[in-house]
Amino acid sequence: MKAMLLDKLCRLEENRQPLHFSELTDPVPRDNELLVRISACGVCHTELDEIEGRTPPSLFPVVLGHQVIGKVVSTGTGVKRFQIRDRVGVTWIFSACGTCKHCRAGNENLCANFKATGRDANGGYAELMTVHEDFAYAIPGVFSDAEAAPLLCAGAIGYRSLRLAGIVNGQRLGLTGFGASAHLVLKMVRHRFPRVNIYVFARNEQERAFARELGAVWAGDTTDLPPQKLDAIIDTTPAWSPVVEALKNLEPGGRLVINAIRKEEEDKDALLALSYPDHLWLEKEIKSVANVARKDVSEFLQLAAEMRIKPEVQEFALKDANQALMELKAAKIRGAKVLRV
Repeated sequence: MKAMLLDKLCRLEENRQPLHFSELTDPVPRDNELLVRISACGVCHTELDEIEGRTPPSLFPVVLGHQVIGKVVSTGTGVKRFQIRDRVGVTWIFSACGTCKHCRAGNENLCANFKATGRDANGGYAELMTVHEDFAYAIPGVFSDAEAAPLLCAGAIGYRSLRLAGIVNGQRLGLTGFGASAHLVLKMVRHRFPRVNIYVFARNEQERAFARELGAVWAGDTTDLPPQKLDAIIDTTPAWSPVVEALKNLEPGGRLVINAIRKEEEDKDALLALSYPDHLWLEKEIKSVANVARKDVSEFLQLAAEMRIKPEVQEFALKDANQALMELKAAKIRGAKVLRV
């Protein structure tokens, strides 16, 4: 099979072609596994973190990609949930132990033996992959392959973030950063909580204009003051300064939800500006988001089908994965980037 392969960690400022086009032996499904012929795979900021070592792969070489859409072409013994030709999706959660207290509570994302697709097992920047049937998801027919791919990460983790934010109708929600996940959160809020006003903080005017186009009542720079304090803010950036700014913009008792797998070191000094009375007092909360659980993916796919969510996507050929990654690194974003395999 053809695949885009990562051999080692590197800095993208120094190596703009971190992946190379390769021929690999076709994988073979084991017991309870599906062999999936991939048709589309979303491109995520997490791939940048893997390449640059902030969340490094546990094996090399590795096929990146964890927003995978394809069809089942073969199965191992014991498969019950899917049949040949079924369309399925595979997300960041590749497997978990299934027996720890977190797995038993439906929070497999907190399992100590959590394994990630495209980091701890080969993912979707390829023609084929295998996955246990318990970690594959039926894809509603209302979505094309390219539309469905970003729903599996940006959409599902956005859904979990919104749930953790605890927002209710009539409140005010802030979104810091406006890439693939935040634009889907905005659409979800408009559907589920039509009386929630949404305030977007984004660095470039193109993202701010996009937010207003989708229904944000206000959009400003990440350091701008909104016209009112907010009940909750979801931060999707890799930076520290938006955390400080968000805490300043919260109502008493407000909650900041940080939807990021990591924070970079470049602006960590921004934390020195934290003031207890201005940023933390009056029972403000900070909650992080740790990946997604299977329940998040299943529930979000049902909601997305009900809403007829149509993500904004830019498509790239598999061989152009490096270009898509470099555009993501340069923050050239409108919606989500998807590889057409």
